[in-house]
Amino acid sequence: VQLQASGGGLVQSGGSLRLSCTASGISFSIIALAWYRQAPGQQRELVAGITAAGSTMYVDSVKGRFTISRDNAKNTVYLQMNSLKPEDTAVYYCRVYGTDWYSRGTQVTVSS
Repeated sequence: VQLQASGGGLVQSGGSLRLSCTASGISFSIIALAWYRQAPGQQRELVAGITAAGSTMYVDSVKGRFTISRDNAKNTVYLQMNSLKPEDTAVYYCRVYGTDWYSRGTQVTVSS
């Protein structure tokens, strides 16, 4: 299983970014996926998740600002991040939920 995350970058406060994570070597349509993030000196936290059926969940700090979605035809899960804040600065990872399969991280930096 390989997960390739991309889309991070430097953005000003209030800006937007869209992260993508493409999976290979797995039956993508039947798995749940999640985005995590880890800020310097902090533990990795779950940000958003999506089930195979498309149900979603979000940590309270991103509700109303972030949207997780999936495209099974492209084996890709997305994280649309709007109204970004400096506290969203972190390395973001995607994960096949319930496994130890993580992508490499993609850095998101939000300047104030």
